[in-house]
Amino acid sequence: MIQDGVMFVCFLLAFTAVIAVAEKKIGGKFFKYVPGIVLIYIGAALMKTFGVFSDSESVESAYTTIRGLLLPAMLMLMLLQCDMRKIIRLGPKMLLTFFAASFSIIGGFTLTYVLMNGFYAEGTWKAFSALSASWTGGSANMVILQGILDVPENIFGYALIMDTVNYSIWVMFLFWLVPLAGKFNIWTKADTSYIDQMTSELEAGETAKTEFGFVELIGFLALALIISVGATKIGERLPVLGAAVNGTTWTIIIASTVGLILAVTKVGRIAGSMEISKVMLYIVIGLIASHADFSQLFQAPVYIISGFMILFFHGLIMVILAKIFKLDLFTMGVASLANIGGVASAPILAGAFNRALIPVGILMAVLGSLLGTYFGILTSYILSSF
Repeated sequence: MIQDGVMFVCFLLAFTAVIAVAEKKIGGKFFKYVPGIVLIYIGAALMKTFGVFSDSESVESAYTTIRGLLLPAMLMLMLLQCDMRKIIRLGPKMLLTFFAASFSIIGGFTLTYVLMNGFYAEGTWKAFSALSASWTGGSANMVILQGILDVPENIFGYALIMDTVNYSIWVMFLFWLVPLAGKFNIWTKADTSYIDQMTSELEAGETAKTEFGFVELIGFLALALIISVGATKIGERLPVLGAAVNGTTWTIIIASTVGLILAVTKVGRIAGSMEISKVMLYIVIGLIASHADFSQLFQAPVYIISGFMILFFHGLIMVILAKIFKLDLFTMGVASLANIGGVASAPILAGAFNRALIPVGILMAVLGSLLGTYFGILTSYILSSF
């Protein structure tokens, strides 16, 4: 068992590097349908589950520090190729899909609670209401609902397990779907011209850039990390606004804003940012997965099964809507994770599709943080009536 924080980070970095090298050298159909990101997630989660990573103070400190440093830095680098004018044109479609995801999640909680009510402990509707606030907003919304409804701690524990296990598997599933976007979009007959155009322009921009080397790489690394530290320090000092905007939210917003501003300067035209941001993406995915403990699957089976039922219902509704309204997989996936995962994971999934679309993930996740508490209260009114 690894108990030292430095050892934990180095081991995780070596593991992600092995997967990245295998993905490049071996390639083939296996990595086409099971991307390296998914393998990193599964591998790190299994190592956590089987006790390779401990819960020591040193490991937790290293996890919090490195993740808090890399996430804003990675988003800033990825945004250097973003054109907000094209993102704004996506507005109504994205908003409608976001709300469809929110209400399908609430519907999933309602249907599952009605079907499984006889197997639950007393007061489970309160825990489900708090969890629905998390799955339509974020952890802050969940804590607020816990306070509003005075959820018993033992029942709240089941919600936390679901928020860890079911969420982790849903994130892994959405990343696994990324390579299948083309086939899904053909099936739904989605108009992906805006995504294709942005991808072509991004690739053209990358091709037009000059070669990069040591100076560009160390320059981007230093720039990203210093902006991350600065955004974190400033974000910690800014006021908390309700359940939606806390220190982490401010940090993401500041780092993203800096990235968007730099994107229209000469910095945005320098090659090398994509490579550094991809390295950070792999490490962040490994860090997130290192806290996904699958052993909890067997601690509360009824609640874990309920979590899968909720996500299945949500996913089924989203697929049906995608088929009817000819929606693409990027829109569906990011709308789903903006609700269930929030600001820490939705931009990463958006970046896995196309880093030019990261602002969509950020904006949708912030919207979820704004509305999650209200969606949780709505869920409590519905569930308490049964």
